Amino acid sequence: MPDEQQAVASPEPVPGSAADGRSPEAGNADNRAGGGEKDDRASGEDGAADVDGDTTRDEAAEREKERERAAGRFREHTRDPLAEEQSEDGSTDLAAASRARRSTRMLFDTGRDLNSFDRSYIRSAHIGDIHLRMDARQSAVGMRSGPVPDEDLRRLRRVHVEPEGYPALRNALRARRLLVLGAAPGTGRTSTALALLDEVTAFAAGAAGAEPAARPRVLRVGPDGGVRGLTTSLGGAPGAEERPATGYLLELALTQPGSPPPDVMDLDALAAALDGCRAFAVIVVPVGPAANPLLAGRYGMLCRPVPTQELLTTRLRERLEEHVAEAEADAPDGGHRVTDLLSRAEELAGRQDVRDAVGLNDLRPAEAELFASLLAGHLLEDVTYEELLAGCRSLAAAQAQEWFAGVDRVPAAPPAEGSAGARPGAAALFHPVAFRIALAVLGGAPHSAVAAAAHLLTWELSVQSAPDSTPARPLFCDDPESDLALSRGELVDGRVEVAGTEVDARLVWYRGSALPAAVLSEIWDRHFPVRAPVVRWLRLLADDPRPQVWMRAAVAAGELCVRDFDHGYAELIRPLAEAATTRRRIFAATTIDQAAGHTSHRKAVRHLVDEWSRQEAKSLRWTAAMALGYGNAAATTDDSLDALARIGVRDEGEQLAVASLNVVRLLTLRDSATVLRRLTDWTHHPREAYQDLGLVTTVRFAVSRVAEVLDDEPGSPLGDRGDWPLVLALAATRPELVGPLADLLWTALNTPRSQDVAMDALAALLRSAERKDGTEWTRPGLAALLPALTAEEHDRRRLDWLLRRLMNDPENPLPDAQARSLWWLAVPPRDRTGEKERHG
Repeated sequence: MPDEQQAVASPEPVPGSAADGRSPEAGNADNRAGGGEKDDRASGEDGAADVDGDTTRDEAAEREKERERAAGRFREHTRDPLAEEQSEDGSTDLAAASRARRSTRMLFDTGRDLNSFDRSYIRSAHIGDIHLRMDARQSAVGMRSGPVPDEDLRRLRRVHVEPEGYPALRNALRARRLLVLGAAPGTGRTSTALALLDEVTAFAAGAAGAEPAARPRVLRVGPDGGVRGLTTSLGGAPGAEERPATGYLLELALTQPGSPPPDVMDLDALAAALDGCRAFAVIVVPVGPAANPLLAGRYGMLCRPVPTQELLTTRLRERLEEHVAEAEADAPDGGHRVTDLLSRAEELAGRQDVRDAVGLNDLRPAEAELFASLLAGHLLEDVTYEELLAGCRSLAAAQAQEWFAGVDRVPAAPPAEGSAGARPGAAALFHPVAFRIALAVLGGAPHSAVAAAAHLLTWELSVQSAPDSTPARPLFCDDPESDLALSRGELVDGRVEVAGTEVDARLVWYRGSALPAAVLSEIWDRHFPVRAPVVRWLRLLADDPRPQVWMRAAVAAGELCVRDFDHGYAELIRPLAEAATTRRRIFAATTIDQAAGHTSHRKAVRHLVDEWSRQEAKSLRWTAAMALGYGNAAATTDDSLDALARIGVRDEGEQLAVASLNVVRLLTLRDSATVLRRLTDWTHHPREAYQDLGLVTTVRFAVSRVAEVLDDEPGSPLGDRGDWPLVLALAATRPELVGPLADLLWTALNTPRSQDVAMDALAALLRSAERKDGTEWTRPGLAALLPALTAEEHDRRRLDWLLRRLMNDPENPLPDAQARSLWWLAVPPRDRTGEKERHG
């Protein structure tokens, strides 16, 4: 801004302003955008007549007070409608909530509807010669004692893949004769235990020079007698010392009521008995708090999962070799045939749609075996591609079913005669399943948030299971590593937003994109009694102040409602939509929008939201407005805007603030031009309520940051401008919108009741040109917008005055060089020569 131009600008609040605080050119607003404040302009004309006539000073003062009251009402409309009881400047973490929603929707891909496969078909189906089973895998508790067939041991020797640290496990078993092996169920721990016993017993028999005996070398021991029962049987077995090199496998659940884990003395006694008869034993236990003392002792070691790729390659090679051996027994090039098929199978497994269908980062042995069978079956033309994908999707569903099948079957049984009716350990029993559900709902949140939510759900499940008992949980028995191992979770370093500032955090995710949907589907479809405690728990999460918690819970609730919309509407959507708190109503709006993402429910949701927008209940209209802002709750953008206008102008604009906020949210979607045209229509409308809706929305898109209103529009150019004011981000990325944006902002600046807040918004836009460190920020957006906003002389005088006011701000003065730079951004190059000559 040249020094010679500063003398031209008036030192008054607005260049050329009169006592009524209006620009003298305000009467010409209709020439640009038809900005509609006809009543205010009329009163201004009356004021001019009063000055020329006989109007008293008291009447002029009253008009000034009325103008100030109108401006105050307008400022109230532009405050944050989500602030609840907070102050006007209170943070509502809109940006953090939007980011949490985008992150969570990635876990629930609405392109793959939850109904994409039929459980009744997948649960028990023949695909070619492959028999798929979705039934829960057999629990170790139900397995009988008895010898392991030699045929099983031979196959194990052929296909077993050694986990990391296998030699150390083998050496420990040889040295101590007893090994307590800890791992999560399904990770191949039993196969590893059998492989260890087979190897050490064979080596011991060979070292002793014993002749191969007809008796079995490896025996499975039932868990009924436990460690003490095995010790007794070894010590009392006649001729035990004459039957060396026998291996015993004992699997303990450790979570069954009335079966405490063995202590150190029990293990020492068993080790002594084993040594006495020169035998070996492996006790397999699940990781968790109950097993920690065993694994921390001298006999305990962890069994790590086998790498997925090596496991899959081994299983594939086995399947393909079997096929080639049967079909081409006399062919000399069978080995080349297997190599070629193996290469094609690995290429097929790497396809994106196959990987998405599997949805698991790591495969466990049983999963790798099924996946290998499906791949081989497709290559050998026994399995169609659709059947291959359907079978792949069954893997995550099978894991979820295994996790929840019969969790409380034993505690739910009637108590034995003479025993107390209480069921001790209910909280410990339900905590693992609660953690899995919490991780499905809050995946991507900090581990502390997921753990806290899991404890809340553990309480709800315990109370539902035993309503007459007060559930108790030890305070120092949590084991985060066990929780992750038992739930196929992982910790990842990340960032989380706290009060508008990002901080480091340990985030927790499932190791597989298909697991969250599979878990929610399992508990909602197959375990109806669980719905009540889960609904109560979701309502508690709706009140959590952290956006990364309540927003993720809202998205997950929408996925549950898709499974049974009637139940979800009655228990979750309607009660929260009518709630007194804004967070609960946003929760309901997000839930129904998530349901609208599924084609099967879109029509019902749109009808519901349209009905709510016409309701007498204020809370339902407010919730409808928030749902409309997502862009899915109406058939077209025009329909969304019609409903938002209906909400915003009703009852003298009582809900104008929330309506305008959601009009701004629609601006971030594809049909921005339609929204701007409707805003222009509203500012031209003869009714003041519609004018206010247009003006308030204009001011709001000038002060809103992109991250606060941008949802999950894929590939949006606004995505990397999250901290930009929305109007400048649109001006920089959508040149065709600059004219309508400038016209709307000009109208707000030249309308008395919106003038003050519009000037404040413009000042904030000017300050955003550069960051505090001097680097460029929103300058490209200002370069596009300012010339269109200052096309006339009086507009430039207003900008000149505003820049000087910012330069003279005693608390935060705008640097002179930055102010000059902004001035020359606003003055088009073709006009600069004339300006210099005029003020030279």
